Amino acid sequence: MKTMTPIRVLLVEDNPGDVDLTRETLEEGKVQVNLSIAYDGVDAIEQLQTAVAAGADALPDLVLLDLNLPRRSGRDVLAHMRSEPLLRRVPVVVLTSSDAERDIVSSYELGANCYVTKPVGLEQFETIVRSIEDFWFVVARLP
Repeated sequence: MKTMTPIRVLLVEDNPGDVDLTRETLEEGKVQVNLSIAYDGVDAIEQLQTAVAAGADALPDLVLLDLNLPRRSGRDVLAHMRSEPLLRRVPVVVLTSSDAERDIVSSYELGANCYVTKPVGLEQFETIVRSIEDFWFVVARLP
């Protein structure tokens, strides 16, 4: 049974295959999700600013953020979010292909709530997305 109030998720991802797989996995999940997509950092920042202008009820409940994006990096998006008072409380899960220690450290220093390295295989990717969904939408309390 899905929840009555949909969870608003902003997926910031430039890989169309990862976007489709994330969307499909979330659609099959336990909660109803309204998924917005930003394919690069500039689009992500613009969508977030539009939400800020519309007020707290328009903000995403969770951001899934890739680090390696065209035009503006995921680090830029994260830094922007943490510099904006209304966006500071929005949880950010960095979901990226990098497992470099410097990327992990810098993401947490910039205010990421969680850092997850994308697995290579399809089943493992689905498992990761379901685990994120279970934790952030079922276990954790969102503001």
